[in-house]
Amino acid sequence: MEPQLGATSHGIAATPGKIDIRGVSLRYPGFGSGEGSNLALDNVSFGIGDGEFVAIIGPSGCGKSTLLRLVSGLFPATAGTIAVSGQVVTKVPPGIGFLFQSDALLPWKTAIENVAIGAMLAGKGQKEARARAHALLHEIGLGQAIDRYPSELSGGMRKRVALSRTMAYEPNVFLLDEPFSALDAQTRIHVGNRFLRVLERLGQTVMFVTHDIDEAIALADRVVVMTAAPGRIAAEFPINLARPRDYYQSRMVPGFRELQGQIWDVLRREMQGVLSREG
Repeated sequence: MEPQLGATSHGIAATPGKIDIRGVSLRYPGFGSGEGSNLALDNVSFGIGDGEFVAIIGPSGCGKSTLLRLVSGLFPATAGTIAVSGQVVTKVPPGIGFLFQSDALLPWKTAIENVAIGAMLAGKGQKEARARAHALLHEIGLGQAIDRYPSELSGGMRKRVALSRTMAYEPNVFLLDEPFSALDAQTRIHVGNRFLRVLERLGQTVMFVTHDIDEAIALADRVVVMTAAPGRIAAEFPINLARPRDYYQSRMVPGFRELQGQIWDVLRREMQGVLSREG
């Protein structure tokens, strides 16, 4: 039950599976003649297997969120290819559930109406979609808020509504950008465990961006650490913790802290590079 400690080296990519990222770079254009363009991602390659949960961690500005947007087809890479379910991404792929850092709720709809949208996009009728939304909101601790509008909810509550909407869609692939960042510590544990139960039941593929090393280890099958910008793959850490897992109790398993230290050593070196450039 101990994690398999140690990292695979940069450039070693997983066997092609649900998501296949090959030689992906992204350069934002500069102004005028093109001078001053910004290389955000540089030759990123790795795969995510069907049903695998991969957490992406790295210094701020390293391109973690940008990589999610490329996989989602929201805009194209400058170089390289991304495939989802064997199909090269040229637009938003079918069966993708994307939760942004902003909750993106519809302000004129109540919590239950916002969540029901996800179920209806999955093909459920209005009555079934509302029942699904009602159940999810109760399970995630928002039963008292189902008829409130987003403006009547706290930031953490809105984030939970957005997560429930994504879960209601039951996508084949979850792309999640720090979905628990607005939650307090106790709510984060509750929501994290609820999220784990859904994933372990449905077996979806997950690409999950976080700044929290402990969270990455507790949730993921593999942790990918990115370098400071331009983002590359610094290291990959397999996480061999038995499932089902507990979002909090998993941190007490022997070997967890050693693995945390190894990931932090890689991340610390990258952060030192950022700080030295800023200084």
